[in-house]
Amino acid sequence: MKIKEVVSALERFAPLPLQEGFDNAGLQVGLTEAEVSGALLCLDVTESIVDEAIEKGCNLIVSHHPLVFHPLKRLTYADYVQRAVAKAIKNDITILSMHTNMDNAEGGVNFKIAEKMDLQNVGFFAEKEVQGIKCGSGTMGEFAEPMAADDFIMMLKKTFDVESVQCNQLLRRPIRKVAICGGAGSFLLPDAIRLGADAFVTGEMHYHEYFAHEQEIQIAVIGHYQSEQFTKEIFKSIIEDECKGVRAVLSDINTNPIIYL
Repeated sequence: MKIKEVVSALERFAPLPLQEGFDNAGLQVGLTEAEVSGALLCLDVTESIVDEAIEKGCNLIVSHHPLVFHPLKRLTYADYVQRAVAKAIKNDITILSMHTNMDNAEGGVNFKIAEKMDLQNVGFFAEKEVQGIKCGSGTMGEFAEPMAADDFIMMLKKTFDVESVQCNQLLRRPIRKVAICGGAGSFLLPDAIRLGADAFVTGEMHYHEYFAHEQEIQIAVIGHYQSEQFTKEIFKSIIEDECKGVRAVLSDINTNPIIYL
């Protein structure tokens, strides 16, 4: 099977028109006519990821975050992006990124987060339509049984392997309805409140955004990487279902640049 057939399968699941206007999802580096020797699946592309692809015999890397987010005006090996691009080209490795199109797609990033939390009745909130396709930047679902706030935070720590959860004052009522936006999702907090969510889970929020929501909603910020780390499992499922015989390999590298001491 050619690389372009794998790309096509992934983009049928999360069409590129679903990406936000600021984004640069899609083909990043390389050609798509070659036969695919294997697909390495990851969250971020770094030099180490390209090395891993070489080591594992994969000539396709599928990432969530785009390697080339801002236009490259030169290729001088001056930073990790340029070095990763150069190494990929030198080794005939194609890089595809599925970013906000995968965030917005049905069954995408936020649905995977909800699945890991065992939420039920999961659907979009802040729903929209793009070229006739129903999509949305966040999901909302419910627990089968309400959960106390402290148990909810501990569940997040365990499920997402989080060193610490940043949260506001613990809610003094049970949590049943949960709104989710992986990555930097604080822009959806007002919608979560308006739609009656008991809790809002995201990857990043600014300091002042925590204010004035005490006992209104439980805010739980688990880290950008941690919230989206299971996205590569979505890639694997799509490739295994739609591209029979293509080897899909989950990266072993944790590319989170943030450490907790």
